[in-house]
Amino acid sequence: MASRQIAVAATGPFGADVLERLAAEHDVVELLTRPDKPRGRGRKVAAPPAKDAAERLGIRVAQPARLDESVELAAGTVVVCAYGLLIPNELLERALWLNVHPSLLPRWRGAAPVERAILAGDDATGVTIHRTVEALDAGPIAAQRAFPIGPDDDAGSVYARAAELAAELLRDVLLQDEPHFEPQSDEGVTYAEKVRPEDRELDSGAPPHELVNRVRALSPHIGARANLHGRDVIVWRARVDGDEFVPVEIQPAGKRRMAHEEFLRGLR
Repeated sequence: MASRQIAVAATGPFGADVLERLAAEHDVVELLTRPDKPRGRGRKVAAPPAKDAAERLGIRVAQPARLDESVELAAGTVVVCAYGLLIPNELLERALWLNVHPSLLPRWRGAAPVERAILAGDDATGVTIHRTVEALDAGPIAAQRAFPIGPDDDAGSVYARAAELAAELLRDVLLQDEPHFEPQSDEGVTYAEKVRPEDRELDSGAPPHELVNRVRALSPHIGARANLHGRDVIVWRARVDGDEFVPVEIQPAGKRRMAHEEFLRGLR
């Protein structure tokens, strides 16, 4: 049974996944998401993943280019997840804004917490539900739970686990008339900067396990870049064999994904 009417503010794939899980249990009356924009090689205008999910679910969609006092909120509680727009204080004061963040805050505040955790070789991460405040991912915490990052996990599997856990944690938080919040610690704060072009490059001189971590952190949604046998490729899966970095699945420029062995046969 739905606990209360809520709105969701989400844009990216992680936000879309959380939205679908919330809609299965709660009365989601509106999605706030970013405007459609050109994407991909053809630069065709496309909807954000969260909008696609909302339209499948029959949820009303609003796409303001920016948030200000003129924006009407459809519910007294707004769940924020991978939204990407600054929420001004005048709107924060109008509702209970609950942010879903896929890390163990205060570690990895910012845009790419899952990618940065895997890049750093973290063996665990988690989900934090906290009150949205103007400072980046710094609000007091209503719920938090950890889970391990396995050696074969990539960003896709970690985000999927985080979305599942977020729905579980929100189930409990949304049942409370007045959620209890604990301040975040001032110790252990790190920042997860967005993935930059240089973060995608595989440096052949780096230790093999660091290269594999980079591949895992950028798969299946971004891709790590390398030059193999004179060809530019994206490496989607890799492993360490002894003390060597071994590509497992790659994608040559302009072609489909394939096993590394198939790529090598094509070279011969």
